[in-house]
Amino acid sequence: MSDSRLFKILYYLLDRERATAPELAEAFEVSVRTIYRDVEALSSAGIPICAEPGRNGGIYLLHGFVLDRAVLSENERREVLTAIQSISAAGYISGKEILTKLSAVFRVNTESWLEVDFSRWGKDACDNAKFERLKEAVIRHKEIKIVYENTGGERSERTVWPLKLSYKSKEWYLKAFCLKKQDFRLFKLNRILRIELSERTFVPRPYPEPQDSPRQSYPRIVLLFSKEIAYRVYDEFDETQIEYQENGGLIACAEMPVDAWLVGYLLSFGTQVEVLEPTYLREVLAAQAQAIYEKNKP
Repeated sequence: MSDSRLFKILYYLLDRERATAPELAEAFEVSVRTIYRDVEALSSAGIPICAEPGRNGGIYLLHGFVLDRAVLSENERREVLTAIQSISAAGYISGKEILTKLSAVFRVNTESWLEVDFSRWGKDACDNAKFERLKEAVIRHKEIKIVYENTGGERSERTVWPLKLSYKSKEWYLKAFCLKKQDFRLFKLNRILRIELSERTFVPRPYPEPQDSPRQSYPRIVLLFSKEIAYRVYDEFDETQIEYQENGGLIACAEMPVDAWLVGYLLSFGTQVEVLEPTYLREVLAAQAQAIYEKNKP
């Protein structure tokens, strides 16, 4: 008899609440007779497990059963606390309270090794409140109404089904299904200006990941940065995208969409960047810089 299988059966029932003997036999690749022997072994060990025959029967744990902390090894308990500590550092407010409670239950003192603050300067309370409301909507499968401003400066009201909160490239995003567009959309949290929770619920569906959809191709952008601005280049580009020059300058090459964000981003470097490719982006950047000069000249 495998002790490992006994624990796996226990975890399986805690997750699904009830299962049939054939279902467990198939899941753990043993015979039905072996499953019933495992159930008897768990019962003998003091686990409140029941097996009911019949069409509506099955194997289940009595309501209210929880795993004792001894089930997890010391290393596993530390891993659990480390995971929660990481979530707490990422802006999850309730994580600190959960971390304190589990530290006491596990009797493990987890030193604080990670501190991350994603809130904008002077906006901590607002950003955290927004994060908490969206987290609640995702967990409870609540439909929400949002006011959103896209990269083109267009503000619109959307009704969406929030599916997942995602953190990528130093920004928080909401992965959702937009009822207006009848399609999946990615919303940047900073651009969600207002949130209204509805009492209507929805059945969650998987958000299509990049590998599930055709990869969108973008033009190849080649940029020459002066050495004085190198620290910013490291913030945005991977080392494999950077070519070092003898004079200390950096050439960065990447595929990205040519849009208002990219133009504004390049303008933020002032004279410390030169567009090598494509030629039309040089013209767009020069025209925008000229327009800024005309608007702000003395």
